[in-house]
Amino acid sequence: MRDEHIISLIDNTPLASLSENDLNTIRAHTKDCSGCFEAFQAAQVSRILLAERAAVEFEPSPFFYTRVLATLRERQAANDSWAFARLWRTAGALASSMAATVAMLAFLTFVIPDNQVASGSQVSSGYSAEEVILDQTPQPDEASENQLLNTIYGGDE
Repeated sequence: MRDEHIISLIDNTPLASLSENDLNTIRAHTKDCSGCFEAFQAAQVSRILLAERAAVEFEPSPFFYTRVLATLRERQAANDSWAFARLWRTAGALASSMAATVAMLAFLTFVIPDNQVASGSQVSSGYSAEEVILDQTPQPDEASENQLLNTIYGGDE
């Protein structure tokens, strides 16, 4: 037993969980070995210091909670303001292309047909889109073959 040192037992096992048999082994060994005796005393002092430090209750300053909550509110406000920027970064190209498409369709719908009517290049077939779609004018029960061909091909005959 004199050749075996107890430092590994002290290092691997907390002092509070040592059995009575282990404590007797340590006491018997430390009578003859000064290095192990110093290690055992250091372990006891460390256990006492840790227990005392754990028993001390720490009181935060009176304004600690106020400062923490103020900091949390500031961070939340900063995150809310950046939420739109993050959204724009992810969907900005899609929204821009959609706006450009709507602008082009509005241009084609409102500007181009007015120019064609003004230049007289549109051929009148006797039917307008409103009349056909909304069926606002009474139509004969059956259209003749010539009327259908004139409507489809825009011919004069």
